[in-house]
Amino acid sequence: MNKKAWIKDMKAVPFLLPFFIAYLIFTILPIFKGLQMSLYDWNLVKKMDFVGLENYVDMIKDPFFWQTLWNTTLFVILTTPTMVLLALGLALLANLNTKLKTFFRGSFFLPSILSVAVISFLAIFMLQPYSGLVNTVIQAIGIEAEPFWMADKTLAWVSIVGVTLWWSVGFNMILFLTSLQEIPDTYYEASEIDGATRWEQFRYITLPQLIPIGRVIILLQILASYKVFAQILLITGGGPGGATRPLIQYIYEVGFTQNNLGYAATMSYALFFILLILSIIQLKNQRLEEN
Repeated sequence: MNKKAWIKDMKAVPFLLPFFIAYLIFTILPIFKGLQMSLYDWNLVKKMDFVGLENYVDMIKDPFFWQTLWNTTLFVILTTPTMVLLALGLALLANLNTKLKTFFRGSFFLPSILSVAVISFLAIFMLQPYSGLVNTVIQAIGIEAEPFWMADKTLAWVSIVGVTLWWSVGFNMILFLTSLQEIPDTYYEASEIDGATRWEQFRYITLPQLIPIGRVIILLQILASYKVFAQILLITGGGPGGATRPLIQYIYEVGFTQNNLGYAATMSYALFFILLILSIIQLKNQRLEEN
């Protein structure tokens, strides 16, 4: 690199430096600090004794860790494929050239701008056992049942998954919609000349063009679902009987209720490595398919 090019590149340093310092302080340093905490018996006040890998051994033996990890994995299994299919369907609907196009796009995306506290309050209000909107609608269509949505394990999962899909599907829908609008119209015009049906156009033109963004959405959804916490805490509190308690809620309880930050940091790193492995697998599969 010649001197002129080096001087030109150095001009960007003052603009990048504030972000780099903030990133170092609030992201990089906490990562290494958390790793240090996982090797100590650490409470909210100070670090205590060095315990080495004892926290990791305790984690492997902890049934609550495995139960909450399974609950989180179940949430991922329930939401990820449903989210992708629902977002794709809504994007196709919002991409139709109709008078309701703007209405569809706005109404599908609107819940995404709400906070988790708002959507949780709405869910609790609508799922009340006697006076809630959902049970009122059920009775209005002639079904003589008043399910207790928060007291039954299966219904609690249905409630959480449903609320999460309604709240966050709009963002993924926008990603699919953007990719749909980037597909050249000439592809569809040429296929119509060849006599292709709407289904054949979707299967051989639309779907292959959406595969790259679909991979991104799947990866983002898996990462976001493994970090689920707030809506479950606010809607069910992890109940009934801990059936819906996710791993991050257990980490929160261990760290700030039981005052055991060292063990909480250990479980946080376990979740970090799980997400890291899943991300590497997804990226490697993507590269193999592209090659």
